Amino acid sequence: MQPVDSWQTKAIKNYCCKTATTSMKKKSQGNFDKFAKKKSNAAIKEQFRQEKRKWKKEREEFFEKKRLSKEQGTRYKAQDESEIRNLPTGRQGQKSETELMPLNKFIAHCGVSSRRDAAELVKQGKVKVNNETITEPGHKVSGKDEIKVNGKKVFLAKNLVYILLNKPKDYITTTDDPQKRKTVIDLIRIKERIYPVGRLDRNTSGVLLLTNDGELSQKLTHPSHEVKKVYHVTLNRPLEKKDFDQILKGITLEDGPASVDALAYADVKDKTQLGVEIHSGRNRIVRRIFEHLGYDVKNLDRVVFAGLTKKNVERGKWRFLNEKEIRDLKYFGKGNH
Repeated sequence: MQPVDSWQTKAIKNYCCKTATTSMKKKSQGNFDKFAKKKSNAAIKEQFRQEKRKWKKEREEFFEKKRLSKEQGTRYKAQDESEIRNLPTGRQGQKSETELMPLNKFIAHCGVSSRRDAAELVKQGKVKVNNETITEPGHKVSGKDEIKVNGKKVFLAKNLVYILLNKPKDYITTTDDPQKRKTVIDLIRIKERIYPVGRLDRNTSGVLLLTNDGELSQKLTHPSHEVKKVYHVTLNRPLEKKDFDQILKGITLEDGPASVDALAYADVKDKTQLGVEIHSGRNRIVRRIFEHLGYDVKNLDRVVFAGLTKKNVERGKWRFLNEKEIRDLKYFGKGNH
């Protein structure tokens, strides 16, 4: 892989838009808007207006059909599930309670954890089905079965929720913490149970997706899907050319080889500021790459995750995903994020 010293590079093909020279005129965070495809303000406003009109029309049609069917004494059943699938609230309907599915998938759809973590709970004997301990994650169950996790009965989530959080530092990426430290869930107050997709360590800030959609969580965290992440890295000293080249070639850490998809300076006059694109989900991988070469990471901020950015979301704030974002996450194939 050839080294690059500006954002205008094919290596960051999905996110580039201007050169690093232009970025010197903007704030540091603004530099990383280059990783996302940018539109003019007028185009963005017009797209928002169109989506808003579309959402409003879909809602009106749905509730009008529901009202008419109620008057007729029959329950309205959508001929196309897309009619009720993506209302502009970041919520979607859940599957039927009679549908059979693997136990770990069922637990994930209850909003307890991801499918992978749910499988571990099952293997550890912490799950009972109709008062019988089950240790096989693939055991088939439905909403009619009584499922208990750690002695607590769980239920299928009625709504699937998708939330983007601009995580601040000093928050743990988990649903609860035995040491009573602040968690990302403390920042989001909704009735549905949700959990983070992947992890950001305590001192890392930026884009974090939370949901109760176990199937989507499994897809986005599985290595085979190579979900792209972009980080803004601030080092304690300028990154030397030889180390820049070494990172691009790849280095070997204690748990195996590590490489990045792209590396670039955020500011040509400040080589402590870098942009890193990577698809690996290994623990603290970005920090460990630089620490391996003798650098201290003063600040690490994730600016892109699976095509999602923190644009217009202040630090510590969150929002629901819109219809297009949910559709993109669910249906875009490998390498498109």
